[in-house]
Amino acid sequence: MIVCIAEKPSVAKDIAKVLGANQSRDGYMEGNGYQVTWTFGHLCELKEPHEYNAQWKYWALGALPMIPPRFGIRLKQDKGVEHQFRVIASLMQQADSIINCGDAGQEGELIQRWVMQLAGAKCPVQRLWISSLTEEAIREGFRNLKDQSQYQSLYEAGLMRAIGDWTLGMNATRLYTLKYRTNDRSQKGGNQVLSIGRVQTPTLALIVRRQQEIENFVPTTYWVLTTTYRDTVFNVLMDDEDKDGDTPAKDSAKGKDRSPKGFKTREEGEAMLERIKDLPFTVTQIEKKKGKEAPPRLFDLTSLQVECNRKFGYSADQTLQLVQSLYEKKVSTYPRVDTTFLPDDVYPKCGQIMNGLKEYFPLMERIKGQKLRKDKKFFDNSKVTDHHAIIPTGQPATGLTEMERRVFDLIARRFIGIFYPDCLFETTTVTGTVSDIGFRATGKHITDPAWKILWAAPASSKLSDMSDRSDKSAPSPTEEKLLPEFVKGENGPHTPDLAEKQTTPPKPYTEATLLRAMETAGKMVEDEELRDALKENGIGRPSTRAAIIETLFRRRYIRKERTSLWATPTGVELIGIIHEELLKSAELTGIWERKLRLIEQRQYDARQFLDELKQMVTDIVIEVMRDTSNRHVSITEAVAKKGKKDKDGQ
Repeated sequence: MIVCIAEKPSVAKDIAKVLGANQSRDGYMEGNGYQVTWTFGHLCELKEPHEYNAQWKYWALGALPMIPPRFGIRLKQDKGVEHQFRVIASLMQQADSIINCGDAGQEGELIQRWVMQLAGAKCPVQRLWISSLTEEAIREGFRNLKDQSQYQSLYEAGLMRAIGDWTLGMNATRLYTLKYRTNDRSQKGGNQVLSIGRVQTPTLALIVRRQQEIENFVPTTYWVLTTTYRDTVFNVLMDDEDKDGDTPAKDSAKGKDRSPKGFKTREEGEAMLERIKDLPFTVTQIEKKKGKEAPPRLFDLTSLQVECNRKFGYSADQTLQLVQSLYEKKVSTYPRVDTTFLPDDVYPKCGQIMNGLKEYFPLMERIKGQKLRKDKKFFDNSKVTDHHAIIPTGQPATGLTEMERRVFDLIARRFIGIFYPDCLFETTTVTGTVSDIGFRATGKHITDPAWKILWAAPASSKLSDMSDRSDKSAPSPTEEKLLPEFVKGENGPHTPDLAEKQTTPPKPYTEATLLRAMETAGKMVEDEELRDALKENGIGRPSTRAAIIETLFRRRYIRKERTSLWATPTGVELIGIIHEELLKSAELTGIWERKLRLIEQRQYDARQFLDELKQMVTDIVIEVMRDTSNRHVSITEAVAKKGKKDKDGQ
């Protein structure tokens, strides 16, 4: 008998249907030589400290660091889990072979390997690797099963991640709780926990630092000079700007103290205004340039979470649950991905996928009957590892909730968009002078909106209401700033104006901008190619970032005001008391994340990672123990409640 094990009952049923295992049993499906069973996500976990050493049951500084000579796993303490595991173990011990049908990723590999280890499975194991749950994808996956040994490095990376989180979380949480908790003797010491984690703490530090930048910000006043000529507002060119296209602007104010945005004193601005107010404005140069804008990239999980937060206000966790549901309903591909690219072998299937998006046929008129575009910006084997970008499967998108429909609509339009031509536009820059003072105005005219029409109109009557609400901030084909027709050398009267401005503080993080910061180790980057390069050192993985943010909320380290994220007093104090940079540095944590990726790619040794981890935790314990200050963190009641476990998880 061949035993297949999936990560969820719903996925197991889809697989069982394809295999012909249609007889329902207690905890599995059977038929056609297969037994298809399932887990509920993690059935197993790393052992608790006291299971390695009885003395570690009690929180004591002298017991730190807690580093087991060999890590072990145990079954989660839950009656439902225990029952299902007995079913799985019985099937596996009698199996001729096993097919690991867990989610195709690092976490999925770890979940199933641990179950097989604890169940004592001895037979050969193969791996099913699929990116969608359609019947065709499942059949193709079973035709291309691989030996489990080919995924050993994936398992090792997942194992090192779990061990790293346990070792740092357990030790740092106990260390900081015992060392820096408040001395309120009216509370039991065990109820005051300062949770520290490899991903959680640097993420909190990002929010705290941004908050402190805002609180400490001192606005600077400056003055901006503009002039209006023929109903067009022209901005003054500062000293380092080019007023005629060749040389820096020269005026009598050169050398004076100026803000990059304008004048630092009202007097300087008024003196300039006085100089030009009665003199004519002359057009000195007109420059027209043609440009093009490629369609937006496909979604990875983070970019989808960012877009859903920006447009709908969905939390990162909500978006993850919604796109996971779309995956399980077979209308979109595997969601926990960190690439925006597709491999070349997906291209031949794209026509079939497009044909399945019947509700979106009105949006495909422009490219109807044409060969689908294949651009390196979207199809690149070198940018795809485990999974490709999130795209529709082409299955009918029926039975979706309103929230699911919104998310699916974003995914579908992005997918259609990559086959559209680039948007074409023309930029006009007009430069003029008053005396020897330069001014400039820029206009943009879209000559062919191309892919932008996808966001300008509903796909069909069924989607019209969804489109109107989901795409208010999407690019419009009429989004342009037109200038009148100017002629070089023309001149005439103008109306100058001096406006008082103030510099503004950085904006607080929203979930969207925090996700981007986590993805790029704290660096806010708009350029997509640079962002891709920084992903290697991002904080956490796409699949875990939503949970980390939720953890910070749950532990009352952060709070939300409308869409803005703010640290609570406890969160601020906790980051302030941590002197060990590794614990709160997004960049250093990103380097650790990269090592885990290299383990997965067989470019870094898991044993070396483990040795470095043990040394790092030991060094942190020694450093904190040396602190002779009497610093403490005030813990709110909500934070002080000790959970079932003392480890961070991440």
